[in-house]
Amino acid sequence: MNEIVAIAAAADEAAAVLQRLGVTADYAGSGSLVARSPISGSEIGRVRQVTADQAKAAIERAHTAYLAWRKVPAPRRGELVRLFGDELRAAKADLGRLVTLEAGKVTAEGLGEVQEMIDICDYAVGLSRQLFGLTIATERPEHRMAETWRSIGVVGIITAFNFPVAVWAWNAALAVVCGDSVVWKPSEKTPLTALAVQSLFERACARFGEAPAHLSELIIGGREVGEVLVDHPKVPLVSATGSTAMGRTVGPRVAARFGRSLLELGGNNAAIVAPSADLELTLRGVAFAAMGTAGQRCTTLRRLIVHDSIYDAFIGKLRSVYASVAIGDPRMSGVLVGPLIDQGAYEAMQHALVEARGAGATVHGGERVEIAGSDGWFVRPALVEIASQAEVVKRETFAPILYVLRYRELDEAIALQNDVAQGLSSSIFTLDLREAERFQSEEGSDCGIVNVNIGPSGAEIGGAFGGEKETGGGRESGSDSWRAYMKRATQTLNYGKTLPLAQGVSFDI
Repeated sequence: MNEIVAIAAAADEAAAVLQRLGVTADYAGSGSLVARSPISGSEIGRVRQVTADQAKAAIERAHTAYLAWRKVPAPRRGELVRLFGDELRAAKADLGRLVTLEAGKVTAEGLGEVQEMIDICDYAVGLSRQLFGLTIATERPEHRMAETWRSIGVVGIITAFNFPVAVWAWNAALAVVCGDSVVWKPSEKTPLTALAVQSLFERACARFGEAPAHLSELIIGGREVGEVLVDHPKVPLVSATGSTAMGRTVGPRVAARFGRSLLELGGNNAAIVAPSADLELTLRGVAFAAMGTAGQRCTTLRRLIVHDSIYDAFIGKLRSVYASVAIGDPRMSGVLVGPLIDQGAYEAMQHALVEARGAGATVHGGERVEIAGSDGWFVRPALVEIASQAEVVKRETFAPILYVLRYRELDEAIALQNDVAQGLSSSIFTLDLREAERFQSEEGSDCGIVNVNIGPSGAEIGGAFGGEKETGGGRESGSDSWRAYMKRATQTLNYGKTLPLAQGVSFDI
């Protein structure tokens, strides 16, 4: 009975949280886009969508803001991001709760996503004093040559439902300290969290006092609005997170106008379990990586490649974990697996499981779980034992399905790991130094993220995030990812009275 009451209250709770975060009923209470909670399937808000012309106007406003913002010294720009981080700290509980209500993440993961936003703000503040270039040796006397980095302009950000706020922050925090403005198109499945973040950013701008209006613009809408962002000549960089199919559309369209795209697309991530692995550590690592966020992370573990000598013992324990994991309302204490985002995700999962059975697989779990009083799409995570890497295994299904295969030799396991179109994240569980080093070498994993004794999910903001092949090749967050949000200039200054030419060219007049 308590569970029924809690689920029924999702709309009221969302309204109260939005009010505390500064989002008025004018924005979240009326409009054509219905926001639903995957916990119950019930409506939790209505949001106004923009037209294509309104999206174009928002980009023009952001461009005007950029022209002013680029003149502000980078450390001062960092101060705005510091203030935004403070707003996020103060609102962490509420924003994390909103992520849970709208995206279905369990409480710890909702709070963790906001913490990731705070962390990238801290990172960006430090970065604002380290946007360094190079001094380059020149062959010409009395000359100085240098490489500098300058702001790029309006950065378009397209985000997906599964990380409705953190991925925007990865891009926006770096873009703002680099001197850019941002225009954000969130997923139509998670518009309320976007409204809340925009409100918090505007609070930070008000405290800062020097930020131009429209430094961050929010455009909510469907494909037509996204196309405006992709095609607009005043958006030199489009950072888009989503499916590989989406990337195949976005990449060529941006390239056709000689813009840049930063693509974070599909993942079909694998983990190898070697004979020497610490099996208790491995069990925990596999369970979180495969079932966390109900299998709806781009870094979710989707393929498990286990050595034949330990297969039966390890998979037996894993089956027990799968059968007993707590599934339910993600707001409830002890629940580890919340709902799928919607019915479409459920149907895609069931279609994949039917195909896997047709390929001879044994499926454990995968059935719908009825949560009292809920029209949400809750499922038991599926553990699928399969003899070979069939086509269904090579495709990414955005749901909690873990395909399990056997191997005998490490080279065989690495070949299986690499034999998919995606190249995001990977891991190996081993205590053998030679195996670990081989997996991380040129001859090992072909992914952008290569881990040892941790699963493929849970990347930290200090490292560049992204992958290869059909994952898109983009890099966000840490390391030198800031360079994507800037443009490079090679500058040469002649402080002498002669004009020597490079390469010994002589041109006397």
